[in-house]
Amino acid sequence: MAAATATAADGGGEVRYDGRSLIINGQRKLLFSGSIHYPRSTPDMWPSLISKAKQGGLHAIDTYVFWNLHEPQPGKYDFSGRNDIVRFIKEVQSQGLYVCLRIGPFIEAEWSYGGLPFWLHDVRDIVFRSDNEPFKILMQNFVTKIVNIMKFENLFASQGGPIILSQIENEYQNVEKGFGEKGPPYVRWAAATAVGLQTGVPWVMCKQDDAPDPVINSCNGLRCGETFVGPNSPNKPALWTENWTHFYDVYGNATRIRSAENIAYHVALFIVKKNGSFINYYMFHGGTNFGRNGSAFEITSYYDPAPLDEYGLIRQPKWGHLKELHAAVNQCSGTLLYGTQTIISLGELQQAYVYKGEKNECAAFLVNTDGAHDANVQFQSRTYEIPRKSISILPDCKTEAFNTAKVNSRESTRTRTPVVKLDSKEIWEELHEAIAVFDDTSLKSNILLEQMNTTKDTSDYLWYTSSYEQSEEQSSTIRVNSRGHVLRIFINCKFIGTGHGFYRNQSFSLEKKVTLRKGVNDISLLSIMTGLPDSGAYMERRASGLENVRIGDKDLSNLSWGYQVGLKGESMQVYTEDGSRKAKWNKFCSSSRPLKWYKSKFDAPKGNDPVALNLGSMGKGQVWINGESIGRYWISFLNPQGSPSQIWYHIPRSFLKPRDNLLVIFDEEGGNPLGISVDTVAVTY
Repeated sequence: MAAATATAADGGGEVRYDGRSLIINGQRKLLFSGSIHYPRSTPDMWPSLISKAKQGGLHAIDTYVFWNLHEPQPGKYDFSGRNDIVRFIKEVQSQGLYVCLRIGPFIEAEWSYGGLPFWLHDVRDIVFRSDNEPFKILMQNFVTKIVNIMKFENLFASQGGPIILSQIENEYQNVEKGFGEKGPPYVRWAAATAVGLQTGVPWVMCKQDDAPDPVINSCNGLRCGETFVGPNSPNKPALWTENWTHFYDVYGNATRIRSAENIAYHVALFIVKKNGSFINYYMFHGGTNFGRNGSAFEITSYYDPAPLDEYGLIRQPKWGHLKELHAAVNQCSGTLLYGTQTIISLGELQQAYVYKGEKNECAAFLVNTDGAHDANVQFQSRTYEIPRKSISILPDCKTEAFNTAKVNSRESTRTRTPVVKLDSKEIWEELHEAIAVFDDTSLKSNILLEQMNTTKDTSDYLWYTSSYEQSEEQSSTIRVNSRGHVLRIFINCKFIGTGHGFYRNQSFSLEKKVTLRKGVNDISLLSIMTGLPDSGAYMERRASGLENVRIGDKDLSNLSWGYQVGLKGESMQVYTEDGSRKAKWNKFCSSSRPLKWYKSKFDAPKGNDPVALNLGSMGKGQVWINGESIGRYWISFLNPQGSPSQIWYHIPRSFLKPRDNLLVIFDEEGGNPLGISVDTVAVTY
């Protein structure tokens, strides 16, 4: 048995492990866990989310730690509101569940910059996630900060708290080869740094087959019962840190749903084939990418088809089917953890995994790996029908308590009811966003600047402006090469055209016919990002923004360019009550001109049902409620089926007042706000 800790503090719980499982207070544990990310929901939602997870048979809650939220500027920390990780963990503790704390601090997670604060980009000589002293110093500072906060609050299990596991780094093996000789030393350093913090609980590295002792290597994926290479030491247990309940969605892609049956099959397979004893569902509740926190092209709704949907409502049959699975496994967990396993052939593609305890306890998993045919098998003088690609669980080796393909939970239907229709011109006001021109810019350069380094992630928007002199009026062609993500072209303040990249191919070229007047022409190019990258080696070298501009056969890339970071409306904070009052709004006009701000007010729907904003009539932009950003929207980017990737946008109840809620929208494309409604969300069975 490998000890991960010294003796636990009085009243605490010692967490150790052996080759079979985690051992808490001397008892082996077979644990089901679920990922719930505290900043992707709100503090008033946390108790209900955790309660529903517990009702669904979970023993633990898993969360990443979000460095860019907690240290937005060097040495300046924020643990308030949705960032109050201590409050979140204490809520989990109050409901009697464990915590797996994935500190990272690189997390990926379809989160902007993979959770790294953008100010790291400007640290001299830094190379993220490699054997690089500037990065290691800052990473160690933050990880130590988080560990010390947890220790101060007595939240590690060794102190009587709920945290039984911590994670350092995240899926590093995916990028390790890219760093060459700087990769392996970084892995060893990260492991040693984590262990040296003496948390009193084990550390894990996911997708890191060579995780140094005593750190446990764990699996992420859809089919870890088939794909996991296994623990890299006979003294380490098999842990599944991410069992994906869905496939994350991006704008423009088709949604693929993972069935409850498929998830359950692979959980049971992991238990019997890999001796799996810890399975974490990623996500159990996905939540919402509020503000600008989603990574490039990521939709605002995150893992909505999880067992708990974006709003925290139970999604059936996924939630109920997994609950039944957990109950069946729990009935025989002692036999699984302490018994002896025997494998019996029941057919060419069928096996029985039988567990016998010291007191003749017996449990069996009957496995049919045939994906095409059901099977009738004989086991201990009884006949069992095992559907194709399924596993039956017999906690007493006689009675089938659960089969992964037999779903008893009725499918739920989610309905949205419009409560407030914002379809009157009289309730809307609008504000034109000024088109930036060269003479009005203060930042100038003779080259096309890289976007992220210029905006410092303070805005999605960067204006590239220049003046181009023409000897006579003539038609020509403007061609712009962009490294992503969206471009809108204006010549002499007139909209000319737009283009965008795609999730897997973010660079693109935009070519448009233009009429240039005699004399000076204003070229205004609005480059727009829809989130920072979240993965890959050498992220600090990634580039976005414009690469080349040509008019006809003339290369304008080395002209004098003026830059405006962000929008005038952003700098005025017109989405807040105070900023809105200071702006000079106009009466609503039906014009479809791009780059417009819209504002209105509405009363909160009565009751406690979740609330969503139907933005199906809009184009692309961002939306705020009472100054709180509920995220980016992109209705006009259709998926292969010809539908928007997301229409409804979650408004947490805690963002609302009973009356006169300020709604402010910035639309880049000239959407129609008269089609917006405030809806309530409910599920029926």
